[in-house]
Amino acid sequence: MKETKVSSIGERALISRLSEIFNAPDGEERRQEEVLIGAGSDDCAVLDLKGEDYLVVTTDMLHMTTDFPEGMTPWQMGWMSAAVNLSDIAAMGAEPTGLVMAIGMPSDTEIVFVEELAKGIQACAAFCGTSVIGGDLDTHAELTITGTALGRVKKSQLLLRKGAKPGDLVCVTGYAGSAGAALKAVQLKKPMSKNVLKALFEPIPRTREAKQLAESGAVTSMMDTSDGLAMSLYDLSRQSKTGFKIRENTLPILPEVRKFASGPEELLEFALYTGGDFELIFTINPERLKKVQNICNLTIIGECTEYETGIMLESPECRLTAIKQLGYQQLKAETAD
Repeated sequence: MKETKVSSIGERALISRLSEIFNAPDGEERRQEEVLIGAGSDDCAVLDLKGEDYLVVTTDMLHMTTDFPEGMTPWQMGWMSAAVNLSDIAAMGAEPTGLVMAIGMPSDTEIVFVEELAKGIQACAAFCGTSVIGGDLDTHAELTITGTALGRVKKSQLLLRKGAKPGDLVCVTGYAGSAGAALKAVQLKKPMSKNVLKALFEPIPRTREAKQLAESGAVTSMMDTSDGLAMSLYDLSRQSKTGFKIRENTLPILPEVRKFASGPEELLEFALYTGGDFELIFTINPERLKKVQNICNLTIIGECTEYETGIMLESPECRLTAIKQLGYQQLKAETAD
């Protein structure tokens, strides 16, 4: 069989292959009964500790050359390193209970750089109501930060990528495309408002909003949008076995991003296909809409449909076009799946 390289299949395809290995029975031994959700299927692994709560666990790795845009301060790099993990905890409706951070750095790194990095990590953890409880330090060819976040959630309130049903409303917190527009501005060295740049450099994990959404009992599925709105819709679609119809004119986009975009096509690209917005995308039972309307800044952007109808975008003129399966992937594929 011809060998292919990881760059040719993309991150999600590789995760799928590795998940099959990690989840496969080994002889007569099967995964421990405490593991409710294992590798690959959701934002976090879920463990049943036999009490009232589930334990959720996630990990994420960031590198200097691929994950930290030009202009980021060491403090912001630290914040980002914590935020990517805490956002996954939020996606499950869980409350963070601790962070473990492993940092690899070149041996000639300035101590003040590392101290500022640590302050940023701690600031994000504190914002989310938790703290750094351990980790590791080592030398490395480039700055590499691996975080592991722990959280807990009541068993009745656990939120997954599956659970959406046709007729459910699709909602997002905050705004779409801000981080993507900010990155483009940084790359082109064009001016951009501090408000938009902050979405890229200091993304806010929606842990507080997520906990309240979980407690409402109205949410049927949820995840974060760090890899882009379109990619998140495809992830939800695969797990829930539903389609989606998204209304273009309801996508929440900041005025500064609308002004920065070169035209409607680029604006739509920012909103759908760029990553870095650590917002929540979730589906709700329409009969329980009132229970979530006042929880946070949310926007209804569409509804769930039958699986066979796919993932469609409705233009202001009521034309339907397919949303592409494109978004941010660390192991970039040369062509979309």
